[in-house]
Amino acid sequence: MDLFFVNIIDGLVFGLLLFMLSSGLTLIFSMMGVLNFAHASFYMLGAYFAYQISTVLGLGFLAGLIVAPIVVGIAGAGIERYGLRRVHQYGHVPELIFTFGLALLVQEVVKLFWGQNQVPYAEPAWLDFALFNIGENSIEAYKVFMILISMLIFGGLLYILTKTRIGMIIQAALSYPKTVEALGHNVPMVFMGVFGVGTALAGVAGVIAGPALGTFPGMAFTLGSIVFVTIVVGGLGSLWGALAASLLIGWITTFAAAYNFEFKTILLALGMEEPALIWDSKLRDLWTLTLPQIGPILPYVLMVAILVFRPQGLMGKREA
Repeated sequence: MDLFFVNIIDGLVFGLLLFMLSSGLTLIFSMMGVLNFAHASFYMLGAYFAYQISTVLGLGFLAGLIVAPIVVGIAGAGIERYGLRRVHQYGHVPELIFTFGLALLVQEVVKLFWGQNQVPYAEPAWLDFALFNIGENSIEAYKVFMILISMLIFGGLLYILTKTRIGMIIQAALSYPKTVEALGHNVPMVFMGVFGVGTALAGVAGVIAGPALGTFPGMAFTLGSIVFVTIVVGGLGSLWGALAASLLIGWITTFAAAYNFEFKTILLALGMEEPALIWDSKLRDLWTLTLPQIGPILPYVLMVAILVFRPQGLMGKREA
């Protein structure tokens, strides 16, 4: 039971981290129809900018947490205004090429300025202690801090999108951009703002995940693909769907890595006999397979199942 509750907390931390990445991307994807391959690169920039501000310049972790996402958001808005908007008129394939090239460019720029090795971006000293224990396992204060920041962001987004005028304009522009523009609203400016906010959210995720998961040039690739899985599972345009899918994937991957379950147990329960010479059997891979080995592919299996049985996602309202 101790391991169960520890995995619940670890899965919650990882799931909420995915939510901060996927919430911005699902809005961008739904509003603009842009599959932004460079979204995880803004997550990486957030971590590196925070490292530069907090550690190299010595301004502290809170300064990095405030300034780095703003810088990333401004950069994202500028890229949408002077790059992606011009490519958008030529169709989806040029957009994909543009964002894919942007991801490669950002990675090379990061290597140029900060090198190819992991940088010493650590959690702040005032959060480096065990907040409480579950059996023999200690829960660090920084994990609880990550949970609180993620929940505050979710609450803020939910309030803005459902209770404010700008939120209503954004939601209307998701489905009826021509109508919103006819009512006198600057839809391109709305697009730029949403793109900037989405990249800023990715920057926040990078700031708080950098000390926990490591800050290195490959960190964008590590989480890049799983973010797209999250928005497909949750449903495009659904904030609640992004949250549900993020938590589900976080708990699936965490529990799969923690329990050393062997598929040999299932095969024996089905009445199959273990071969005397396991290396001569066509089923040798199944007999030796364990749950932690297939843990990384479980989110993709979930995505395939969602696409087959519920293409609009868990909480999506639209098919496309």
